[in-house]
Amino acid sequence: MDLLIRFLVGGTAVMLSYLVTIISPWKLMAGIFAAFPAVMITAILMVGIASGSKKAATIARGSVYGMVGGIVCVVTVLMVLEMSGNWFLSIIAGLVLWLGSSTAIYAFKDVLKNKEVKKSLVILKK
Repeated sequence: MDLLIRFLVGGTAVMLSYLVTIISPWKLMAGIFAAFPAVMITAILMVGIASGSKKAATIARGSVYGMVGGIVCVVTVLMVLEMSGNWFLSIIAGLVLWLGSSTAIYAFKDVLKNKEVKKSLVILKK
């Protein structure tokens, strides 16, 4: 059932994005719809059904890092494509930098959080 729902939601998002690309006179709208967060919404839906709202909130929180990494991905793909003209290389570079930047942002947030906890403990000890 999980896979069927993921397939239907994700497939519908891709189909609608493609239809907007064909129908819309504004090609920018196609790009905006191509970034529709169907995967995130489907993941939150499935985790919420299976494990409840707290776990779904954890997934939603984590998706913030992926969405910020998405910006890095789009900029990378655009820049590499304009410089090299190679769409395959552009996509690979974008995906690698998406994963790297998303992970780095999470790690940086975690380091900041740990520093704040340590400062709080020092203050409490005084």
